[in-house]
Amino acid sequence: MRNLICLVAVVPVMLSGCGGAPAEDAPPPAAAVSSVPNLPATILANRGGVIPEGVEYDTKNNRLLTGSLSEGSIFQWQADGNLTPVVTDADLKSSIGIEADEERDRLLVCNSDSAVFQGNAAGQAKLGIYNLTTGAKIAMVDLAAADTGAARDAKHFANDVAVGSDGTAYVTDTMTNVVYRVGPDNAVSVLYRFPATQGLGLNGIVFHASGYLLVTGGAKLYKMPIGNPAGVTEVKLPMELVGQDGMLWTADGRLAIVSNSQHRVVGLKSSDDWATAEMAGEAKYEIQGTTAAAVGNDLYVVHPHFADAEPPTVERLTLQ
Repeated sequence: MRNLICLVAVVPVMLSGCGGAPAEDAPPPAAAVSSVPNLPATILANRGGVIPEGVEYDTKNNRLLTGSLSEGSIFQWQADGNLTPVVTDADLKSSIGIEADEERDRLLVCNSDSAVFQGNAAGQAKLGIYNLTTGAKIAMVDLAAADTGAARDAKHFANDVAVGSDGTAYVTDTMTNVVYRVGPDNAVSVLYRFPATQGLGLNGIVFHASGYLLVTGGAKLYKMPIGNPAGVTEVKLPMELVGQDGMLWTADGRLAIVSNSQHRVVGLKSSDDWATAEMAGEAKYEIQGTTAAAVGNDLYVVHPHFADAEPPTVERLTLQ
């Protein structure tokens, strides 16, 4: 995603993506690649104006889920293009990054307000927690309320969420460059605040089983030890990755990053515990995409149509 969004005429480049974590240089658990449905290569939604920014594959219920920047609701993509409501909640304004926590039967939803990019709105940063199978609300956590170190007139935008091995959730705030921590008991705190001078616009986030987070900000990628977040370091990349948006682990353990400005997904791998990274594949597409979901060995990238009312699509890609 770009640093700011305008839903009317400006193409946005600053939203989210999600992904769990494999152990170092190992694929994720078998559940992440089992029971893969026979989905078409491309699915065209049966209506426009939905603006799905986040997409996620629910391995427990074998379904492809998406949020909605304009409506907030969470939908299941049907093979025929129908969008079936899974979560309908009046408290959801703009659902951005979504994460299926199958182990705990939870769906985590970054709940923001896209109006923050259109004027003087303060935005919001909340985390909706729902039963993954039924869609019933479990909690709505106000992340921004815990950010007592923010300026009084600070704006907020919860962008992406990752889940740790103990059920702790980690959420990026694009406007304040904060990473929030939400414990299994839903207690929230600020894990780390990047210096304001960096002007990052935090976006995608994933958890690594070795005990750290990988976080995108602008064209940079950061490694943040959970036990010592102030020890955050910049990952040395093989090239500048412009337009970093959604980020996730693939079935074979690569890190896939969606660029919303370069119309491609880049695969990365590391041989030194993510001090550095090297290219490990690429897949290109024609229409602006923001995030991707891993469905077996494939990726499904979502094309939201931010600037018009055309029906969105999801497209199957394979990293080469």
